[in-house]
Amino acid sequence: MSDPVSIEKALSTAADKLREVSDSARLEAELLLARAIDMPRSFLFAHAEDELDVDALQRLDETVARRLAGEPMAYITGIKEFWSMELAVSPATLVPRPETELLVDVALRDIPRKAEWDILDLGTGSGAIALAIAKERALCRVTAIDISDDALAVGRENANRNTIANVEFLHGDWTGPVAGRRFRVIVSNPPYVRADDEALDALRAEPLSALAAGDLGLDAIEVLARDCPAIIEDDGVLILEHGAEQKEAVAELLLSSGWGSIRCYNDFSGLPRVTSAHYSETT
Repeated sequence: MSDPVSIEKALSTAADKLREVSDSARLEAELLLARAIDMPRSFLFAHAEDELDVDALQRLDETVARRLAGEPMAYITGIKEFWSMELAVSPATLVPRPETELLVDVALRDIPRKAEWDILDLGTGSGAIALAIAKERALCRVTAIDISDDALAVGRENANRNTIANVEFLHGDWTGPVAGRRFRVIVSNPPYVRADDEALDALRAEPLSALAAGDLGLDAIEVLARDCPAIIEDDGVLILEHGAEQKEAVAELLLSSGWGSIRCYNDFSGLPRVTSAHYSETT
């Protein structure tokens, strides 16, 4: 018969293992153990000496093993916070990144608080960007498109979870489902990683189609630069997230497709991460 294991001992053991893959090993251990015993984290602190049963320890060990194998915490817990919203995530969607909040911030600078505009989010995934904009601009009509039915199911779940009603989710490939419509603002966090980028190995748990975009990582952005003029209002704005090394290439693609007033914004690390551009039919 094995020796009894307290909550504190289980946390310490799990955190030691998780340091191989995480800079927040103790926090992750607490989140995983709280999930294993179906209690809030605060319970762990108040009951540090309580003993865990065999089933709880097995559940903890299984989730620690998944984390050590490279699975993101958000997939294990099923939840990720973004823009002060609790979002469901799954292997059908990317895990929302903090730097993507910059894209939302840039979009909100262009959308007046009382605006009643049509906004489009292309490649919505979990719906993080669309829902954040819809939450902050409740009079706007936000359309969110994704080619993955599974991702759209997650997006719709997140809209319900956060009681956001002004988002329409559509299935399709980029601008196809909204041909003939016009939008004042178009946003997208498209795939922008080079197909041969070694970084993809560390992201292997996430959907490759939402990450990789050809030899230069620019295939999706090229499509958006080319096709979005047909569905944008005069002097409307396109706002794109991209790789930190792609600033100049993205600007060139936009210019070649007739976009102007191009501006790049740095993320919290000081890296060029989001580019906006306007399109005018008179230029």
